[in-house]
Amino acid sequence: MEYAILSNGIKMPMEGFGVFQVRDKEECKQSVLNAIRAGYRLIDTAASYTNEDAVGEAVREAIDEGLCTREELFITSKMWVQDMENYDMAKAAIDASLKKTGLEYLDLYLLHQAMKDYFSAWRAMEDAYKEGKLRAIGVSNFYPHILTNFCETVSISPMVNQIELHPYFAQENALKTMKYYNVIPEAWAPLGGGRYKPFEDEMLKGIADAHNKTIGQVILRWNVQRGVVVIPKSTHKERIEENFNIWDFTLTDEEMKKISTLDQGYVGTAVKHFDPEFVRMCNQRKIHD
Repeated sequence: MEYAILSNGIKMPMEGFGVFQVRDKEECKQSVLNAIRAGYRLIDTAASYTNEDAVGEAVREAIDEGLCTREELFITSKMWVQDMENYDMAKAAIDASLKKTGLEYLDLYLLHQAMKDYFSAWRAMEDAYKEGKLRAIGVSNFYPHILTNFCETVSISPMVNQIELHPYFAQENALKTMKYYNVIPEAWAPLGGGRYKPFEDEMLKGIADAHNKTIGQVILRWNVQRGVVVIPKSTHKERIEENFNIWDFTLTDEEMKKISTLDQGYVGTAVKHFDPEFVRMCNQRKIHD
């Protein structure tokens, strides 16, 4: 495993396990346990995924089984939009995530979207960080212009920005902006989120065959070599293990460039954050009473 070093000196694994849309609690718990057994130490959840409790159960069971210690794990969650209306609501959301996971602290906590009063929500996160409830704080889905304004305004700059990053939406400008502000990039949907048919691409197949790897492993390795943390998701034990097996090969500079030619720019996005309908949907979606 390789690690990214956050701006506060904390080590963050370069590969983690995501649980987006794994709504069945038992399936989520078992998937997280399979991931920890496979070697993953970063687990990524969110309040809006409604499975923070299942992740917490898996963490406690893994520790009880001696698979790992709490200190070896890097648990991430995110604050949903409905809790970002003011400081007090944001503070309550942080405590709710801690209660649902059953953990004394979270290793990383993110603002899930740049919506509502995310500056007030960030101040609550800064205070929770100072109190030791959160070991690191960051953002998610902050495009370059938003991230720039944010970093130029807040007291503590975000340590991570989790955005959509894969060969079909490479976001080079976003990576440059994050590098400028010393923000670690983290990729959601690092395999493309089930779109674009990468597993049928002959160029990717040729690169994979050259390394005796799968196309999925090649795509994940491409992002890692760009300095991007990846959090692939699967509920299948074999695929979970396959996705983690990316640390024994290196793509050449030419292979990296070839893969980058797949970039479709904004056309390749899964979620259109600039679409007013999407923003309205996020503002209206409730995850709790």
